[in-house]
Amino acid sequence: MPSFVQEWFFLSFPSINPIVPLKNSFRKKPLALLIEEMKSEHRLNRVLGPLALTSLGIGAIIGTGIFVLIGVAAHDKAGPAVTLSFAIAGLACIFAALCYAEFASMVPVAGSAYTYAYATLGELFAWIIGWDLILEYGIASASVAHGWSHYFQDFIGIFGLGIPFVFTKAPIDFDPSTGVMSMTGAWLDLPAVAIALIVTTVLVKGIKESAGFNAGMVIVKVAIVLLVIFLGAMYVKPENWLPFAPFGYSGISLFGHTIAGDTGAQGAPVGVLAGAAMIFYAYIGFDSISTHAEEAKDPNRTVPFAIIASLLICTVLYIAVAAVITGMLPYNQINIDAPVSNAFKQVGIGWAQFVISLGAITGITSVLLVLMLSQPRIFLAMARDGLLPKSFFGAVHEKFRTPWKSTIMTGFFVALLSAALPLRLLAELVNIGTLFAFVIVCGAVLIMRKSHPDVERPFKVPLVPFVPVMGILTCLVLMFSLPAENWYRLVVWLIIGLLIYIFYGRKHSILNHTEK
Repeated sequence: MPSFVQEWFFLSFPSINPIVPLKNSFRKKPLALLIEEMKSEHRLNRVLGPLALTSLGIGAIIGTGIFVLIGVAAHDKAGPAVTLSFAIAGLACIFAALCYAEFASMVPVAGSAYTYAYATLGELFAWIIGWDLILEYGIASASVAHGWSHYFQDFIGIFGLGIPFVFTKAPIDFDPSTGVMSMTGAWLDLPAVAIALIVTTVLVKGIKESAGFNAGMVIVKVAIVLLVIFLGAMYVKPENWLPFAPFGYSGISLFGHTIAGDTGAQGAPVGVLAGAAMIFYAYIGFDSISTHAEEAKDPNRTVPFAIIASLLICTVLYIAVAAVITGMLPYNQINIDAPVSNAFKQVGIGWAQFVISLGAITGITSVLLVLMLSQPRIFLAMARDGLLPKSFFGAVHEKFRTPWKSTIMTGFFVALLSAALPLRLLAELVNIGTLFAFVIVCGAVLIMRKSHPDVERPFKVPLVPFVPVMGILTCLVLMFSLPAENWYRLVVWLIIGLLIYIFYGRKHSILNHTEK
């Protein structure tokens, strides 16, 4: 870590410096040590091939974005030009995906961006990115479980079934337009609790069973997405694509202040770039493949392949669905809550509502499975380095070879959040946290090319430094396009994590003990 950064840190936090010598926290984990750790007998089972890994990526990506966010982005942000929004968000992800692929081929161990930051930027930055990933996967899992509950209740409603109102939603809600909290009259969101606990049980059983369960759901939902594309194309009216970009092509804000483009409700930016910042949530998932590198067969090759393949497949499907839905209906007539199924209902294909609703439930279930599969692997990597209690977060089940304790804790955490809290308040935190992780990984590639030029790289990012730099710039543009409140919440979360690191992680770090 450059000395001027350390000096800035100590000057900015003078009360901390006399107590804790944080300059030691910038120590890096040697790449040789990471490679040596891969040979340990206490590793996870390597049972995932390229198809299983790719299906995990597709399972994590296709879900909420294709069944929900298309409607919101088209209706409120970009109009028919939402197809460009998906393309821009996908391009930003492709830059980051190539960087993830290089690291995953070099160091195929659990931990994803956390591990990469440890080897390049140092322990403190590794902790920050690991803490950030915990936020990403935890809040994303809870919001997806909440969304699953909504679709499940709609689905059983087709058959005239329902559950008691007190078990249908969280007891409190938040209105983002007014900033007011209100009581809903319900007790808890029971379907959200149920799906979180069911998925937890599957994950504890084993990665092979989890991957097989996910692969089955991926086949179902991809088939339904293809049905939407080919059947919907028959009802496309080109005039519905005009005007193509009613909100403009920009939509960039800086900490809540629009600096390019028009503003919509509550002063939020609108336009193609604003739409890209919103639907970026739809792409979250390909990075989770790197958290399973330790469970992959021939990870140096299969992990990069799965990362890039899953992202490219999903980007094409997203753009195609967006083009079809905005072609079937004028953008201002697209239903926000259930855009895909409602579009077919409006053009007179009522039977498609049943099929698409079933696909939405299946798709969201697989997203939840992969997200909840990923978070315990982050805990595991941090616990192995001593930054979290190893007896709990580092425990691997003797029979199932899964991080079972942290998996169960994650399941209860997701169930609690999805059942009791107004998740709309926190949903955009997932976007800013993920973008932050992508910026770190892209920067780490540049650092590793300078510090370890001779390390074997089975997969190499092409056009360096262009690709990493563009990854950093595109992700920063999308980060700045998010509302300012998300920056405040991210800072609060990182401060909490910094305190945990100072009072526990730094003292128990394996590298700290090694140095002593």
